[in-house]
Amino acid sequence: MKKLYRLGIAVLTGVLSSTAFAVADRIGDFALLDSDGEFHQLSRYRHKQALVLMSFDNSCASIDASVSQFQAMQADWAERGIVFAFINSSTESDIEVIRAAKAERGIELPILLDVGQLVSETLNLTKAGEVAILDPERLTILYRGPMHDGVAQTLASEIAGTVDSTTVLAAAGCDLSFPAQAELAGAAPDYSSEVAPIIVEQCAICHREGGIGPFALDSHLMLQGWSPMIREVLLTKRMPPTQIDPNIGHFSNARYLTVDDLQTLVHWIDAGSPRGTGALDPLTQVEFADRRAWQLGEPDYVITAPKMEIPATGVLDYISVNVDLPFEEDKWVKAVQFIAGDPSVLHHLLAYVTAPAENFDGGEANTRSVARRFLEGYAPGKVDAMTFPEDTGVLIPVGHKLSMQFHFTTNGRATTDETILGLYMHDEPPTYENFTRSVSGQFRIPAFAQDHEASARYVFQEDVVVTGLRAHMHFRGKDMKFSAELPDGSLQELLSVPNYSYAWQPTYLLEEPILLPAGTTVHVTGAFDNSEYNPANPDPSRELTFGLQSWDEMFIGYWTYHSAEPTN
Repeated sequence: MKKLYRLGIAVLTGVLSSTAFAVADRIGDFALLDSDGEFHQLSRYRHKQALVLMSFDNSCASIDASVSQFQAMQADWAERGIVFAFINSSTESDIEVIRAAKAERGIELPILLDVGQLVSETLNLTKAGEVAILDPERLTILYRGPMHDGVAQTLASEIAGTVDSTTVLAAAGCDLSFPAQAELAGAAPDYSSEVAPIIVEQCAICHREGGIGPFALDSHLMLQGWSPMIREVLLTKRMPPTQIDPNIGHFSNARYLTVDDLQTLVHWIDAGSPRGTGALDPLTQVEFADRRAWQLGEPDYVITAPKMEIPATGVLDYISVNVDLPFEEDKWVKAVQFIAGDPSVLHHLLAYVTAPAENFDGGEANTRSVARRFLEGYAPGKVDAMTFPEDTGVLIPVGHKLSMQFHFTTNGRATTDETILGLYMHDEPPTYENFTRSVSGQFRIPAFAQDHEASARYVFQEDVVVTGLRAHMHFRGKDMKFSAELPDGSLQELLSVPNYSYAWQPTYLLEEPILLPAGTTVHVTGAFDNSEYNPANPDPSRELTFGLQSWDEMFIGYWTYHSAEPTN
């Protein structure tokens, strides 16, 4: 069981008496990817006694001795619940350079990628080879200083539960450079010209009145009030909800936040979120396009879903709706737009073209690989019409219906939802037909399992062009990767979701579609976290297998593609 801190009490006797409580310095939570693409979050190490980090800078020639000492110490303490890792605190951001440095120096421990140096700044690291000892339970720093006896002493005291303050010792070694911090030391980023535009581009589409975000960022006052939480969700990578490893694949709809933008926001918050001198507040001037307007003009066909009553509170099951279509001939859809009835509660919507007698369940109930005519989906923040790649489309054969799967989340206010779909048709059949194939695996997750691996694969028997990928698990989902094993035996990584979230699972659209020749085996690999340390886990004591409800589990990778050969 995790130890309790012993509060240091000093009693001064005499005319006056006082009691002082010593506590370690709080640092807050953070998350980083390592050079192998694995996700590390301080609070997810609550089952460990401590996380020990050493600052790493490959340009520092004198760091080798500290690296060797650090790795030797890890071997002595690992079985006592202590986790060791390096943190790249330098300005070097090229992952290939860092990977090469790791190999050349014989580093076996993870190197966390502090791109933007914000975590290193938070820890007040100043030297390459400096050590920081962190308590994941209380999100505090216990020690910062050189690699000497003070490290072992602090770890022993932490295990014994006797650490009552932060020990700070001067470290020697190469100085770390923090150019962004130095540049902004004289003046905080300007709210009107630097901060507000980032919020408008990255956040306000969801965090607005009536949006899916839990609060609106529609003024400086609101932004300032939420600044501490914004800082935390930026440093823990919860927001923007990109999820994916930026070093694997490139996707047109991933919400990447640049390093410069991240530094601007965090440094502005650290400076107290100042209003600046601008006469007008840019966030109060933002006008969003009418979310109920058709972006591509009047659709060829409009579908109105049944009105649904959404209660104020509670967890809602998925709702499946079938809609008969009146078409007397085959139709090809080239674009589709969803207009959510109430975007504050509609978490996502999936729409498929299904045969008359087909029992629709989204394809999830079939644990084998299934190819479906996936029309399109709606997800939080997704307001733009979806136009399929040039000369492609989704076929609606005559007599088929549209099957929709709704997922609503309550927000404390009872409401109704009546979502509308607009379909735009090709005048002539396109060359290629779009499909979405589910690649699913079977699994049995033990109770309290923290890293239970799962996998699935499928062999394409024809040449196909992959245009999109989507990971799907439920609350215990931890990570998922997509890769392609080509007929020549080479392996190509396509997508990695190292920090999976059930609350955000779009189809990631490849900037450059990928041709996979016939005989290619596509792999979906990943893991579940069914432990009590997974904050989304509703019940870690359950053994889990496949199930349709949110509190059950799934393991499905969706591949959107078309044949490399013309359909028509």
